Amino acid sequence: MLSWLADFSHLFGPLNLFRYLTFRTIGAAGTGLFVVFFFGPSIISSLRLKQGKGQPIRSDGPASHLLTKKGTPTMGGLMILAGLFVSSLLWANLASPYVWIVLFVTVGFAGIGFYDDYLKVTRQSHLGFSGRMRLVCEFVIALIACFAMTEVGAAGSTSLAVPFINGYVADLGWAFLLFGPFVIVAFGNSVNLTDGLDGLAIVPVMIAAATLGLIAYLVGNLFFAHYLGINHVPRVGELVVVCGALIGAGVGFLWFNAPPAQIFMGDTGSLALGGLLGTTAVMIKHEIVLAIVGGLFVMEALSVVVQVASFKMTGKRVFRMAPIHHHFEQLGWSEPQIVMRFWIVSFVLAMIGLATLKLR
Repeated sequence: MLSWLADFSHLFGPLNLFRYLTFRTIGAAGTGLFVVFFFGPSIISSLRLKQGKGQPIRSDGPASHLLTKKGTPTMGGLMILAGLFVSSLLWANLASPYVWIVLFVTVGFAGIGFYDDYLKVTRQSHLGFSGRMRLVCEFVIALIACFAMTEVGAAGSTSLAVPFINGYVADLGWAFLLFGPFVIVAFGNSVNLTDGLDGLAIVPVMIAAATLGLIAYLVGNLFFAHYLGINHVPRVGELVVVCGALIGAGVGFLWFNAPPAQIFMGDTGSLALGGLLGTTAVMIKHEIVLAIVGGLFVMEALSVVVQVASFKMTGKRVFRMAPIHHHFEQLGWSEPQIVMRFWIVSFVLAMIGLATLKLR
């Protein structure tokens, strides 16, 4: 919204700064951080008062969680979303349809997650919204978003870019309306599965957001896109501002979510943030790179798939407990060890993902 101030730069030179994505991204990050950090304590107090016993802890999970995490309020994603939306609407150029599409998916997934958290808190059970119905609702939201992308995008909006191969693009045609929603829904739920330890999910989310934001900036810039041999998507560069807002809000949330956590992100936050990242990757045509950058989330989701499939087919478990971060807890790793090591893995994967920009 503030980008319009650049039109008055002839009256006051410094207003020209609002024309630059880098300046507005820094502004969005700072605003997101301020909103969460300033209003966080009152939001936590309000959620603790309304939720009473807080988020119910799985009885079949690690026994230590019943002692250390019991009574902690959930739905902390509302804090992140507040900072994200305020700063995005303030600093992004709202003439870009991609901003509205990604915010649509974010608020839609947040609504689903909020309802799931609400059921868990009110019923005092870790079982919330019906899994199948939740997936159907997520897919519908993602399908609407992908259809909107094809309507506002330039030629090639239904294409799939393959990393490591310069200029190779596969046009998915109508199949894009199946593939795109799958990526968004799968990544949203992958982040959701990762959110199981204090601070575990939010830092990899911020790392992925920084990586995808940088790629969005390059993809949206005609010169850089041609130089690197990647798809150019006009107007998609504004997503770097949204990613900056997410990073700022995420840092503010981490202040309260660092162990021992004062609040949990909940499905409200994890589904929304995963959906945002998945949608961003689909928009910038880097879905395959997302699987590398977000490899930690993919690993968490695959561990659940493998565990369930193995138990149903053989009656045996591959891991001591799934998702895989619980497996390492059962092996004797402390929670801070798991969290810090997973952060390192996420950072390394992000560097590998960025390397694909030159390996073409």
